[in-house]
Amino acid sequence: MNAKETFNLEYAPAPESTKVVSINKSYGLFIGGEFVKPKSGKTFSTINPANEEHLSEIAEASSEDVNKAVKAARKGYEDNWRDMPGKQRARYLYRIARQIQERSREFAVLETLDGGKPIKESRDFDLPQVAAHFFYNAGWADKLDYAFPNRQVTSHGVVGQIIPWNFPLLMAAWKIAPALATGNTVVLKPAETTPLTALLLAELIQDADLPPGVVNIVTGAGETGEALVNHPDVNKLAFTGSTEVGKRIQQAAAARRLPLTLELGGKAAHVVFEDAAIDQAIEGVVNGIFFNQGHVCCAGSRLLVQESIAEDFIARLKRRLALLRVGDPLDKNTDVGAINSGAQLARIQELVESGVAEGAEIFQPTCELPAKGFWFTPTLFTGVQQSHRIAREEIFGPVLSIQTFRTAEEAVEKANNTPYGLSAGIWTEKGSKILWMADRLQAGVVWANTYNQFDPSSPFGGYKESGFGREGGLQGLSPYVRETVGGRS
Repeated sequence: MNAKETFNLEYAPAPESTKVVSINKSYGLFIGGEFVKPKSGKTFSTINPANEEHLSEIAEASSEDVNKAVKAARKGYEDNWRDMPGKQRARYLYRIARQIQERSREFAVLETLDGGKPIKESRDFDLPQVAAHFFYNAGWADKLDYAFPNRQVTSHGVVGQIIPWNFPLLMAAWKIAPALATGNTVVLKPAETTPLTALLLAELIQDADLPPGVVNIVTGAGETGEALVNHPDVNKLAFTGSTEVGKRIQQAAAARRLPLTLELGGKAAHVVFEDAAIDQAIEGVVNGIFFNQGHVCCAGSRLLVQESIAEDFIARLKRRLALLRVGDPLDKNTDVGAINSGAQLARIQELVESGVAEGAEIFQPTCELPAKGFWFTPTLFTGVQQSHRIAREEIFGPVLSIQTFRTAEEAVEKANNTPYGLSAGIWTEKGSKILWMADRLQAGVVWANTYNQFDPSSPFGGYKESGFGREGGLQGLSPYVRETVGGRS
């Protein structure tokens, strides 16, 4: 073979079929086991962010609708779920988990259509994790005496839950599964830009014959969430979303002394030492920031690379960025999909412009973006100072800020110089260095020589302005029970 012969290694399109999904023209509110029309008659549109095409009309829940949902949840709690034996609750959760597995392709395609993330991420990460969380919590439903030994536990009652738009179905599973396993009933509000998989989950819950009122889903924007947070008959709140909104919810919960779990923003540091396996570290950095278009609260959006290898590492990283495939989220070859909404795209663009204005050096590979939809080229900044906004504020997009360090002590100081404390990553071949760093990093989750690894048995959560409480594992069950010792609460 001629050594000069060249090969065309372009990927051929490999689109996922949308025929497995049937989207209704409109959706009501899921209250008391049925879909009902909103009292106000108001609706809003949900679109495909990859092409801005209309998908469906969604009911907008008013405070009156939220009140109806809470009443249904209270009735479901008192009539069925509170006193149901754990084994029976587990059967329902196992049934939901198995049906999610059976319909995983349908859910994955719908998640990609409504949210813009690549189909290979919806298919290979989101859906397996969703089913796994229901399976895991089903296993604990009849073993709470072992989960909380020498303690008497009881459920809270009605739980109000608000979830974000970056992992709609997965966040629903994180919230609903432990709440049901511990004997609570739920009123869930999904994000207004990505409600469709939550509503498909409601249909699945109907098919699973879950007792009416155990799970209720109300759709809408901020006013709907506010009505749920302030409802006097809600016994516990759980929220995943922005730090700004989380603070307001914390104030409302504190005024009523409500139990609260918050999983908020992040500005994670990805620390790469000179003795790291460079090629593996580059893949870890790419996965850490460009997974789900950077729409990840624990995204490794700050890269700290040791000064002695910085030049070579950044050069390799730029070459790797040029190979990322940006485009149709339904194409199985796509690495980076569409930005979730026009509002989020404007936020990303504004922060990137501030980085350029403040003197950081921008790099964006040559990338042909689709003409319609919300898109942003994968971006990295070098020459970043700690005072720059791109080093301090959560961008929530495919943008990486790079700084250097000389010593491990300096790396820790820079990594912790943030109001957030959700996650961090360390790359080094020395186990002792990993343990030394992990002990000093102010982060709820620290990954070593990997990134974005999740398991339902492993707790996840943060410190400082990244929130409090944990989701997943035994620690994720604790917020959904009230513990008594010796008869005292």
